[in-house]
Amino acid sequence: MLVDTRVALPSPRRSAALADHRLFAVLLALAAALRVVTMLGYRPATLYWYDSFTYLDMAVHPAPSASFHPIGYSLLLRALLPFHSVELIVAVQHAMGLATGLLLYAVLRRRSVPGWAAAAATVPLLFDASFLRLETGILSDTQFIFLIVAALAVLMWSPEVSVRAAAGAGLLFAAAALTRTIALPLLLLVVLVLAVRRVGWRPLGALALAGALPLTGYAAWYAQHHGRFAISGADGVALWARTMTFADCARIQPPPHLARLCPNGTELDAASEYVWAPQASLNLLPGDRFTHNDLAREFAVRAILAQPLDYLRDVARDTAIAFSWTPIPHPERTTPAFGFRKGHWELPAQPLIDKVKREYDPDIRGLSSVSPYADFLIAYQYVAYLRGPFLAAILLLGTVAAIRRPRVALLPQVVASALLVGPVAVLDFDHRYVLPVIPVACLAAALAFQRSPSRS
Repeated sequence: MLVDTRVALPSPRRSAALADHRLFAVLLALAAALRVVTMLGYRPATLYWYDSFTYLDMAVHPAPSASFHPIGYSLLLRALLPFHSVELIVAVQHAMGLATGLLLYAVLRRRSVPGWAAAAATVPLLFDASFLRLETGILSDTQFIFLIVAALAVLMWSPEVSVRAAAGAGLLFAAAALTRTIALPLLLLVVLVLAVRRVGWRPLGALALAGALPLTGYAAWYAQHHGRFAISGADGVALWARTMTFADCARIQPPPHLARLCPNGTELDAASEYVWAPQASLNLLPGDRFTHNDLAREFAVRAILAQPLDYLRDVARDTAIAFSWTPIPHPERTTPAFGFRKGHWELPAQPLIDKVKREYDPDIRGLSSVSPYADFLIAYQYVAYLRGPFLAAILLLGTVAAIRRPRVALLPQVVASALLVGPVAVLDFDHRYVLPVIPVACLAAALAFQRSPSRS
């Protein structure tokens, strides 16, 4: 019996297509290897004094928080709860980082960007040591970045925004807002940009409705627990802290019930420090600081209206920190970059530690570095860091792309700019808050190299 053993060779067209993506495939493989090294070098996970344990506790006991943390990230942690492993959370976040890079590359190639430019746009996200560190932390940022990039990819996949794509993007932006509330104004900005592009009322309506429904449902759930229809109970506290760097009550002339929130002579090196400083005026009021959220918001709005130029000056000054060549500590107690070090770090003195160890992961312990993997990362981080002037150049190139091709590049450029300025405007600058800007800014910048777009 004769058997035909001939093997079908790949067609020239398929081989060319695979070769066209070879550069990105190599980059993705190297980025995955880096994440394996990171997991081997720092174990089990980076747990922060307040945020991490609150997220883990909310995962076990889902309820809307009256402080800075909405439920979105804790829902991911709850999905992973059956495994009782913070190391698995880190692995999932590393995979999420790789998936975000894949989304960036895919949407850029879909929009006729050359392979080299699309691959280059993923390099900061895939290789900057700051993202490697971020993905090892029990923090919401990696999920937030993934959701924002995914929402933009859905909207940008085709030249015309369909109702289905708009609805999908609306859900993703809503999920991002329930992960970090800074995404709330992004949803409004996206609707505005698409309205300027005249995408049609049906996609606009689908985007707005799909975004509003989950947020409305969460706000109703929040009202059941806290008696107020809202997404967060900390927006007023944050904005009040922002005003403490410039507020002059002689100019604001607040009524007596707000005068208690005037600066009291306490001077701190960053606006965000006023949220936590025991001697700050808000924290001298009876009760928890977040119970005074509405009062704090009322004071902050009055301060900004009375001193708009001072407010804009401080926002511009703090935003400019992102563009410095040498990372500037802000606040001074933080490590702005190059945080991979050798050693062992005990868990912080946090009242939720015993509870989350008992209910989420009994193996939670202090972070330890492991040689030789940590030694490599310590040296690597000084080379693999996106310096501020390079971020400025990327944003400038994105602006050029938005001017030349507004139908495709304006949306990611507006989102990148909002992600940069928004956190500073409502609270303070933080190097961690700059990281979501980078992949979105790279997305906009790479569109400057788009080949003969049919409708740009």
